[in-house]
Amino acid sequence: MVIPPEMFSLPPGSEATLQQQIQQVVSEAIVSGRCVSGEKLPSSRKLADHLGVARITVTLAYTELVANDYLTSRGRSGYFVSETAPLRPTFEEVRTPREDGVDWAAKLRPTPRMREQIFRPPNWREFKYPFIYGQSDSTLFDHRNWRACALRAVGRRDFDMLATDHYQRDDPMLIEYILRHILPRRGIRANPDEILITMGSQNALWLTAEALLGQGQKAVIENPSYPGLHEVLAPINCKIEAIDVDAEGLPPSQIPSDADVVFATPSHHCPTNVTMPLGRRKEMLDLARQNDFVIVEDDYEFEVSLLKSPSPALKSLDQAGSVIYVGSFSKSLFPGLRLGYVVAAPPLIEELRRLRRVILRHPPGHMQRTAAYFLSLGHFDAQIARMSRAYARRRTVMEDSIRKYGLTPASNARHGGSSFWMQAPEGIDTRQLARNLQKQSVLIEPGSAFFPETPDHSHFRMAYSSLSANRIEDGIALIAEAIEKVAA
Repeated sequence: MVIPPEMFSLPPGSEATLQQQIQQVVSEAIVSGRCVSGEKLPSSRKLADHLGVARITVTLAYTELVANDYLTSRGRSGYFVSETAPLRPTFEEVRTPREDGVDWAAKLRPTPRMREQIFRPPNWREFKYPFIYGQSDSTLFDHRNWRACALRAVGRRDFDMLATDHYQRDDPMLIEYILRHILPRRGIRANPDEILITMGSQNALWLTAEALLGQGQKAVIENPSYPGLHEVLAPINCKIEAIDVDAEGLPPSQIPSDADVVFATPSHHCPTNVTMPLGRRKEMLDLARQNDFVIVEDDYEFEVSLLKSPSPALKSLDQAGSVIYVGSFSKSLFPGLRLGYVVAAPPLIEELRRLRRVILRHPPGHMQRTAAYFLSLGHFDAQIARMSRAYARRRTVMEDSIRKYGLTPASNARHGGSSFWMQAPEGIDTRQLARNLQKQSVLIEPGSAFFPETPDHSHFRMAYSSLSANRIEDGIALIAEAIEKVAA
């Protein structure tokens, strides 16, 4: 029996290639049982005419389906559904009335209420002026070489790295590159047993908090600070003390003597972007030795030092092993990569490895190896140089536009960063300001999510990583206009 071409139609709105769409609809028809073994497929010409595609596209799709044993080719007779084609298991469906008999509210373990989240709608790319932080700009990314590295990572030579369950181990190629090329830029020397690959910096912060903090112990954080850190610490039920930052970051003199872990962003404070000076860093390290606390250094954006050369990492000055260094590729490559790393003393790394194993064993081998190739072949350095040039241009336009339209920066970031921390005029709630701007296709981030204890609605953040330079001034003009309307 010949299957009529009318049985197949391409899925609307699909982002797959035409060949992939044909493979999808034919394989689905076979797996679901609508096309059974031995039946003949429509000729490539007839199916191409029906679908409105080139005949070669159908032929290539059929060839791929033969390779995957959905179809078999019988010379000039055409293509047939394979006798051994994949099929879904069948079972007799039993319909029973559904009853919601489980009281999930009673069964779920009570957890602390999550704090306010950073304002960022899922469809942010549809906005004309998205001044939001940490998102990538596809025009700056080296798609061609990343694709080549990904293809190389799935080759036969690297199949073991791709397919093997490595339990607790990380990709030695990625570890080697981080040790020899990434960490030396921050003045850090380390050995392979002092580094762990994580699923981004958030995962790294969670692992360190779980390993080092418990009920009754004290965590010191910056105020304002990274909202994701609040979410990490809240379920642990440790004591949390937030210290106000000033123009030079976290003041070491304010750290209580009974602190157990201090979380800091000395290179670019989150969210103000101020940089902690060398003298203050040394003071913090001296206090850590005296009072026996450890420091978690989140060095999340050291590559974006556009105004001055990056200052040495706190970890590079550490002689006592008090600093746990957290790095990430989210800002330098793209946030969806979800690869970060922790550098710390071997005993702590072993404990973090044990905790990681319980949850996810290790980040996907394919992503680790792809990143390792991208870094080791020089593409990463070229990527950083390209981003730095674009970001420097955008920052200049941003600064000029802020001055031109009379907006008020809330901090003086001397080293750069990819965002501006802003102060709204007195009486303006930046949450409402953000809602008003949404209607004009402008996105800003209200600052209240960054304050862990007392909400502050007078600040907001504007970033430029995902916004081209030629749109910045028009967007800031709209922000200034919206502020004037609210203030009037």
